[in-house]
Amino acid sequence: ILNYDIMARFRRRTCIILLLFILFICSIMMALKTLRPDRAGFGDPFGLGLLPELQQREVLLDNKQNLLNRVQGDTATRVSNLHSVAVNTMKASMSSVNKLEEDLSSPNYNFHIFYYSWFGNPQFDGKYIHWNHPLLPHWDPKIANNYPKGRHNPPDDIGSNFYPELGSYSSKDPSVIEAHMKQMRSASTGVIALSWYPPGMADENGEPTDDLVPVILEHAHKYNLKVTFHIEPYKDRDDRSMYHNVKYIIDKYGAHPAFYRHKTSTGRFLPMFYVYDSYVTIPEIWANLLTVSGSQTIRNTPYDALFIALLVEERHKHDIHRSGFDGMYTYFATNGFSYGSSHHNWASLKAFCDSNNLMFIPSVGPGYIDTSIRPWNNHNTRNRVNGKYYETAFSAALLVRPEIISITSFNEWHEGTQIEKAVPKRTGQVVYLDYKPHKPNVYLELTQKWSEKYRKEQEQWLM
Repeated sequence: ILNYDIMARFRRRTCIILLLFILFICSIMMALKTLRPDRAGFGDPFGLGLLPELQQREVLLDNKQNLLNRVQGDTATRVSNLHSVAVNTMKASMSSVNKLEEDLSSPNYNFHIFYYSWFGNPQFDGKYIHWNHPLLPHWDPKIANNYPKGRHNPPDDIGSNFYPELGSYSSKDPSVIEAHMKQMRSASTGVIALSWYPPGMADENGEPTDDLVPVILEHAHKYNLKVTFHIEPYKDRDDRSMYHNVKYIIDKYGAHPAFYRHKTSTGRFLPMFYVYDSYVTIPEIWANLLTVSGSQTIRNTPYDALFIALLVEERHKHDIHRSGFDGMYTYFATNGFSYGSSHHNWASLKAFCDSNNLMFIPSVGPGYIDTSIRPWNNHNTRNRVNGKYYETAFSAALLVRPEIISITSFNEWHEGTQIEKAVPKRTGQVVYLDYKPHKPNVYLELTQKWSEKYRKEQEQWLM
């Protein structure tokens, strides 16, 4: 009997211990299960769910789980999973936005790029504008007779030697403006020098575009770009009209966050205006506007600004100084075409500007060809040499350590200076140039490369 009692107690103790052990094992299993996501496949490393492409898979799996729960009638789980789908979708969306921001280089506000908003097509403008540019005759009638006349016939025949990836677009098309801003930001430029005519005015082949400025400012702001104005030689441009037009621009657009203001050496933040073909107006007229003692002076008023004149010939540097301008730019993308556009003259121009408290802004370009609108002008063509011409221009600009570099251009398609994306195209007897063997965005990438190089070198200049 004693042995029986001992054996019975032993068996009970053993059962209790075994039961406790089983409960312990079950607890461990449950704990491990709660630490590991149910949907994780075997061997899935921790953190992959944070990646956007895997979040999409998470959302799909959540949807499948929701369907199963509906069949089972599990309302609580269904609501929970719907919330999970919403959270994961939001995370995926935010990741996409952040990825887009990461892919775009930071804007360089010392890189200014000339931009034209004068293009139109039937969809947005009722007709083609600028793409149907006429063939301009040579000034010598004997030479002019040797070349074709007429105008281009879009969309297959346009006034350009290259063909845009976006086709014969309208500058009013919001999707085009968006694409342009994204391209300029990807190139690490920071300031858009917008070609501008006063309200109701335009070039001889275009139509007024001032009403497009607010849209451009909005899209530019989205990409942290700034907008300055490249004032064209409109009819009767003089000291009086310039005063009123500068006042108009600053009053109407000056409060916008995308409106460009340049920090001067004295710490002031002033608007900047490029003045194209400034040399056609005599220095005495400009001095009325741009010197403190001038009869129409804009100096020390709420409309004071930095005015940058176009230098073509060497003698223009003295006229620019006498006129009261704050600096000079060279615009043309043709090395050797003019004194100002010749790279080997930039060092002496920079020295002149430094000694006279002026800004020197060299203009670099990827090449030049305008024979689609000036068929007689082949001698001024500058081959792109697969990007080498562009890089040579940047290298020459960096040698003179400029405060600002301007780029000719983003989309002056008529003169073949664009860095906007272009594609191969052949239509009938027209074969367009292209950027091969490189991709359509090669000149955007080269601009970004030199923008970063400029930043690094500028840090050394300032040390």
